[in-house]
Amino acid sequence: MAKARGEVSRRQILGVALGAATIGQGLARGGRAPALRAGAAAVDISPPRLPVVVSGMFLTRQANRLTDHLHARAVVLDDGATRLALVVVDSLMLPREMLDAVKAEAARATGIPPAHILIAATHTHSAPCVVGALGTDPDPHYCRFLPGKLVEAIRQAAARLAPARVGWAVARHPAHTHCRRWILRPDRMRRDPFGALTVRAHMHPGWSNPHFLGPSGPVDDEVGVLALQHSDGRPMAVLAVYSMHYAGSPPVSADHFGVCAREIEKRLGGGVVGILAQGTSGDLHWMDYSLPARRPLNRFVIGRAVAQVAIEACKTMEFRDRVRLAACEKLLTLRRRVPDAARLEWARGLVAKMQQRPPDQRAPKNIPEVYAREQLLLAEEPTRELKLQAMRIGELGITAIPCEVFAISGLKLKRRSPLRPTINFGLANGAEGYIPPPEQHHLGGYTTWPARTAGLEPEAEPRIVETVLGALEEVADAPRRTIEPAIGPYRKAVLASRPLAYWPLDDIEGFAAADLSGNGRAARYEPGIARFLPGPAAPGFCGSGSDHRAAHFAGGRLAAAIEGLGETYSVELWFWNALPTEARKVTGYLVSRGVPGKRGAPGDSLGIGGTHSAQGRLFLYNGDTLARSLPGTTPIQPRTWHHLVLVREGARAVVFLDGNEEIRGELASGCGERCPHIFIGGRNDGFASFEGRICEVAIYPRSLSREEAARHHKAAGLRS
Repeated sequence: MAKARGEVSRRQILGVALGAATIGQGLARGGRAPALRAGAAAVDISPPRLPVVVSGMFLTRQANRLTDHLHARAVVLDDGATRLALVVVDSLMLPREMLDAVKAEAARATGIPPAHILIAATHTHSAPCVVGALGTDPDPHYCRFLPGKLVEAIRQAAARLAPARVGWAVARHPAHTHCRRWILRPDRMRRDPFGALTVRAHMHPGWSNPHFLGPSGPVDDEVGVLALQHSDGRPMAVLAVYSMHYAGSPPVSADHFGVCAREIEKRLGGGVVGILAQGTSGDLHWMDYSLPARRPLNRFVIGRAVAQVAIEACKTMEFRDRVRLAACEKLLTLRRRVPDAARLEWARGLVAKMQQRPPDQRAPKNIPEVYAREQLLLAEEPTRELKLQAMRIGELGITAIPCEVFAISGLKLKRRSPLRPTINFGLANGAEGYIPPPEQHHLGGYTTWPARTAGLEPEAEPRIVETVLGALEEVADAPRRTIEPAIGPYRKAVLASRPLAYWPLDDIEGFAAADLSGNGRAARYEPGIARFLPGPAAPGFCGSGSDHRAAHFAGGRLAAAIEGLGETYSVELWFWNALPTEARKVTGYLVSRGVPGKRGAPGDSLGIGGTHSAQGRLFLYNGDTLARSLPGTTPIQPRTWHHLVLVREGARAVVFLDGNEEIRGELASGCGERCPHIFIGGRNDGFASFEGRICEVAIYPRSLSREEAARHHKAAGLRS
């Protein structure tokens, strides 16, 4: 029965293509051969001798058995003028120096230019080590064995070039990838390996851990699929790219990457080569830490599920026998974050003690020893040159980055690439560690701790993204796309109310918040925020089919100066509070108008009460000198989206919550009518910053009415 189901699936995939293939055969009989040729191969790269040193953990370990076989899987395409090779290797990481030598040898054997060869690691954490990282040094025997096998995979694929057809598609698979890097409560910060209290975001928080507030980044759940057929419609290869770190397997193993590849080969048969490559999963893993407990998942469940998604995607493809191929390679030199004199002295002292141990015991035995040795290695090589790559297969764009790339970086490339769709290969053509976006560096955590695994400069990510977009423009012969805001009923309603400034806070990059009002009043994010998190799940903001995004505030604020803002004004926004009421005296301030850093915080400050007063309810405060406040009555449910409007008419104050009046009263302003400074997500003196998400911030030079507040709230279409 299983065989029959697989056969039906294979026929379904081929059905659309067979008619076109027949036409192609007729053209061939008339003397016109299809332009595209392709070949695929899989070469076993399992270690020939055991035990072997295995990558993937802080400290070194060895494997004494082969759990499943490792492979280097390759496809080669040739359009008659350009030849490309894509190789996916069951390995944690592959060093640039090794891959340069492999490409040079493969070029001699096949004629494919080195710049046209992409070699990427799957990132299985159960394979032999070929890149020194943290407490693990490369296995010397396997390092000598592997390069020849990679050349052989490319050579075999090139030798099998035959008339072919190519198709591509993108599907979504949210079930098995989630952000693993979560934001800690401000009172639960942790120390880094150097003893400093810097960690606001860290990996693997545990299931529903109350010390963590939420994920620090978005998820890329797309499965990009490239499929090759023989000219008669028989499947040749299916290459999928999915952004999920690894499933976990005893070494030596290809993990879920191997399971997926084997499942594709089993389901489609006929000698097809199945491939699963790593996408941009630097902050992604299969664990959904919002759940109360771990789900019963393993590499077999995940690998087979991704294979199913890839096979289903093949059924939607239009296969072509004529496409344009192109490749562009760019070099980028980046600084490393080398230790200062004090840290270097600490590292040298600790490493000197390690060297006093017997030779076979000098490897790091704990995390401080790991990072002490890493500081010396960074100091020895303060810069690194990266190879960045873009390819074109018809209208499909491909990028290759030699790093562990966060999901948000992959989304930037996909949204701005001139080619649609675009798929991103992580850990390709080298291994230069994590590249957190600059704002994530401020939040700290393992993926920012300086080492060979995360040592590049804080501005590495935007420089890499910019360089790769330039390479995409070259292969596409077209400029990058601009990201246009989606305008749903809610945003139309806000714009119709003529705000002075309107910051949706759905920015994906940079430290400026775009102003949707058209008035050019950009605000600026301070350090201590995370971008592009899910906003309220309602169609009114961006329309159906578009994801709504928000900023997560974790100690930082949004700051703006709006000249001419008088004593009558309104502030509107949506918020999602993540901090428990009992965490501190004031849970957090949402809106503040006042002089930056002014002692006593004179001004208008609207927040959520904590243990001191207005527990879990809104309150409006005018500063420590006047020391008066107006409390609300409605408890603010945590991790729930709320619509908020603050209205000021001189001494009169009104606050609307979810379309209803929540606060009304007389309260003298503490800052005066000419203060231009507005802060979102914190008080003007920085006290008790908001911890959670905010979006759709609008500033008006007048008072919004009860009817307008209710109309705006209704336009969002948020279900209660």
